[in-house]
Amino acid sequence: MSSAVAGSAKTDPRAAMPAVETVLAFVNTRANGGGEQELFVDGHSFAAWLAGRDDFGGEIVATDADAAAARELRDALVTLLLAHSGDEESVGEPLHHAEEHLRRAGALYPMATVVTARGVELTSPQAGVPRVFGTVLAAVTTVAQTGDWGRVKACRNPPCHFGFFDRTRNGGGLYCSTGCGSQVSMRNYRQRRRRGSEAPPES
Repeated sequence: MSSAVAGSAKTDPRAAMPAVETVLAFVNTRANGGGEQELFVDGHSFAAWLAGRDDFGGEIVATDADAAAARELRDALVTLLLAHSGDEESVGEPLHHAEEHLRRAGALYPMATVVTARGVELTSPQAGVPRVFGTVLAAVTTVAQTGDWGRVKACRNPPCHFGFFDRTRNGGGLYCSTGCGSQVSMRNYRQRRRRGSEAPPES
């Protein structure tokens, strides 16, 4: 297994794209084995997170149902990002369900095109929480239009699954950091040794 990890932020300015930052900010709100806490526990915590994010419109009133919808949208996106990393457990049925959920979300939270002399921008024409979800989908679409959607990934280290932008030259990054890559390598090494020690003796 390759242990490629995300490269230096200085190597690729695309990683600093506002759309990439919006997507990663949204997906990296999950609790994980690295000590990160769930930020969408309920409506209050979801609203508190939104209040600190200008890209989502700032302070918004949110309910527990809104927080649950945010978790569902986020987890569907994380499944796609894991598929971008080649995570075997995320392909097949999980990926199908995630893509179906995102198709429904695309119909519920449509985007609007804003054309100016400076360029074209995708935005959400809705207000409140629907605007938040529409903004996430607009950011995903913007990244995809640059050809970099496949570089937005989730770390293949099971305790982590942190979202990151793959800045490696060949787009082969699998982990968000060298630490996660090392953890997976060590875990695989121990499993190989365990299987070797359990092998029956030759007759």
